[in-house]
Amino acid sequence: MPGVLQTTPPTPRPEPIPHAEGVSNDEFRAALARLAAGVVLVTAQEPPLDEHGRGEDVGMTATAFMSVSLDPPLVLVSLRNDSRMDDLLAEQPLWAVSVLAESQRQVASRFAMKGRISDRLLFADVPCVRGEVSRAPLVGGALATLECRTEQRVPAGDHTLVIGRVLTAEAPSADGEPLTYFKGRYRQLG
Repeated sequence: MPGVLQTTPPTPRPEPIPHAEGVSNDEFRAALARLAAGVVLVTAQEPPLDEHGRGEDVGMTATAFMSVSLDPPLVLVSLRNDSRMDDLLAEQPLWAVSVLAESQRQVASRFAMKGRISDRLLFADVPCVRGEVSRAPLVGGALATLECRTEQRVPAGDHTLVIGRVLTAEAPSADGEPLTYFKGRYRQLG
């Protein structure tokens, strides 16, 4: 008909695909336990409480760590929501990563403990140097160390993905094999 505006009905949007029903936490964990992962220690220094003090060092073992980009150099670590490290990195943009060697299984286990009371005690006999940029502890004997500045925080379920720009990168230990995590245990390659 002349003069009558013809409209077409809007195209319906597809329904979002729901999370697979019936996948339990145990089934999900068992499936992903078959993915071998490197083990790192993520560290940061809490800001001091006053101008005369030094902030406490905080550390956390992580297996959900990866390279994201070469240009610019970016890495990603996944932090459990409301964990001490998640809370700290929400305020402190500078942090560090030590890529652990297979000989550093005790360090990984120590910083993976739940319900610990003081990171100060955990660092007591771990040989570390302080990062020049982040002031965070870098573990002696690590295969590689990185100092990072948070570029972005992405909420992801019960975790937060923290993307950091790599400010320094060193490979102080040319010898040694990486510590890996597979089927719920620390492992050696080979």
